[in-house]
Amino acid sequence: MATELGRLEKVDLREVWRTEGSDFTPWLAQEQNITLLGETIGIDLEVEAQEKNVGPFRADILCKDTLTENWVLIENQLERTDHSHLGQLLTYAAGLNAVTIVWIAERFTDEHRAALDWLNEITDGRFNFFGLEVELWRIGDSPLAPKFNIASKPNDWTNTVGRATAQLQTDDLSDTKQLQLEYWTAFRDFVSGQRTTLRSQKPSPQHWTSFAIGRSHFHLSALTNTSEKKITVNLVLSGPNAGPHFQALFAQREAVEADMGCSLDWRENPGKKQCGIRRQSDFDPADRSSWSVQHKWLLDTLEQFTKVFGDRIKAIG
Repeated sequence: MATELGRLEKVDLREVWRTEGSDFTPWLAQEQNITLLGETIGIDLEVEAQEKNVGPFRADILCKDTLTENWVLIENQLERTDHSHLGQLLTYAAGLNAVTIVWIAERFTDEHRAALDWLNEITDGRFNFFGLEVELWRIGDSPLAPKFNIASKPNDWTNTVGRATAQLQTDDLSDTKQLQLEYWTAFRDFVSGQRTTLRSQKPSPQHWTSFAIGRSHFHLSALTNTSEKKITVNLVLSGPNAGPHFQALFAQREAVEADMGCSLDWRENPGKKQCGIRRQSDFDPADRSSWSVQHKWLLDTLEQFTKVFGDRIKAIG
């Protein structure tokens, strides 16, 4: 017997959001919706403010990239793109040292798509421009489903692994730095082949790589130590409230370690800018034959840290 299938129906945006400022922007700023947007562009977003002044203009939504702490400005339109909004985006970028601009519209004209592509070509890595088209869909009487389609994105957003590999051949790196770059490139390849919500950074010749955990001033790091033959997962707490935040988690130590199923190394580091909570394993990062095992341990531990600490971090005042 043939299975009966539904039919996708596209819905006019104005049926749901009559205005940008009163309807669409508040909807997008809700946690589940900003998460959907973040998943589309590959950035973990935390909303800081709505209708925030940036120079003479007001950004619709102001966010932080929880991993880099850089600003992410979101500008919305419920119609096709226009020159006025493009001018506002350029004003925002000119007033900040590092920023990601996300321009959302019902439809991107070819000229505005080309303008964002050009901006991504001529600016350095401190500035990133995304163009997204938003759609609404339903099947029969089902709830409406939003969908973001990328119309423009930074040039290296999908080429970072290839660029990192090419760097091996062109840069004058020490043997240790080359090993680190190869290690994290292989780890990123491993992560991309797994069913996980974790997103890797661009591989770099350093002993660590970082992952967002859903809030500013907190992130996860995976680390290698070739001299001691160890690999580590570390929850890093930074910012002016690193100490109090550490103490709030430390007060839950017994429950945390019960959920983890192991003891952890709690490092408050008084007088320093960062605190850390870590777990180590005895693996030699220089042993390429065991990289697949090492990478599985790192990913499993990163996911466990995310599960155990994620809600606790968000609950800290």
